[in-house]
Amino acid sequence: MKFVPLPFFNDRESEIDMLVFHCSAQHTMEMIDVLRESQLSCHYIVDTDGSVTQLVADDKRAWHGGAGSWREVTDSINSHSIGIELSSPSLGQAPYPAMQINALIRLCRGLIAKYHIPSQNIIGHSDSAPTRKPDPGKAFPWQKLAQKGIGLWYDLQDAANAPTDNLKQLLSGIGYRTETEEDFSAAQYAFARHFLPDLVTTDADIYHLIRHVFPENVDFTTNEKLITTAQAVYMRFNS
Repeated sequence: MKFVPLPFFNDRESEIDMLVFHCSAQHTMEMIDVLRESQLSCHYIVDTDGSVTQLVADDKRAWHGGAGSWREVTDSINSHSIGIELSSPSLGQAPYPAMQINALIRLCRGLIAKYHIPSQNIIGHSDSAPTRKPDPGKAFPWQKLAQKGIGLWYDLQDAANAPTDNLKQLLSGIGYRTETEEDFSAAQYAFARHFLPDLVTTDADIYHLIRHVFPENVDFTTNEKLITTAQAVYMRFNS
C-alpha cells in the first residue's frame, strides 16, 4: 500500500462506525490531483489494477462525504466514516475488475475488524446523499461483498415478516432520508441502485449522470418487486 498524504482533513468528532464507497472516473494519480485542486480527500483509493493508496490516516476526518445522512447519523457522515474511492471510468455503471474488488475486500475486512463497523453502516455515497451522488453505481457488487462479510444483502423470504408495505416507511427504516418528495424520489432510486440495479438506467454520458443523478418523477411505490425487496432489506437491517 502506498501513502500519498493530502492535507485536507481535521479531527474526528465521533468514533469510526461507517464505511462509505465512492467512485471517480480517474485513476489514482489523476484522482489525487482532482482532490487536491478541490481541497477534498478520502482515506483510500483502490484502482482498477487492485493497487491501494492511502491519503489520510484513519483516525482523521477526511473530506469526502459532504452533506448527507444515514440512519442515526444526520450531522456529519465524515466524522463517522472511512471514505474509500474506487477508480471507475463508467462511474460504476460497468462491472468493476475482479482485481479491484478483491483488493477492496481485503482492505474492508481489515477495517471492519479493527473498528468493529456494523454491517448496516457499510454504504455507498448514493445511499447517504441520494439527491446528489450516483456512486459507486449500479454495477457495484454489493451482494458479493456481503457474501464476504462486508455489508448486508437480503433474503426475500424475510419480506413476509415486515411490519408494513409502505415504501416511504421502509426506506426510512433502512436508513434513507425521505422527508421531502425529492428526498423520497432520490431514496427510491438509490435503493434500486444498491439492491435492484436492473431497475436503474445506464447513462453513457457520465457528465450528464453527474448532473442528473436520478430521473424526474421517480415513483416505485406500486412496483411490487421493489416493495418486496425493501421489506426484506428492512428486516435484515433491523434484525
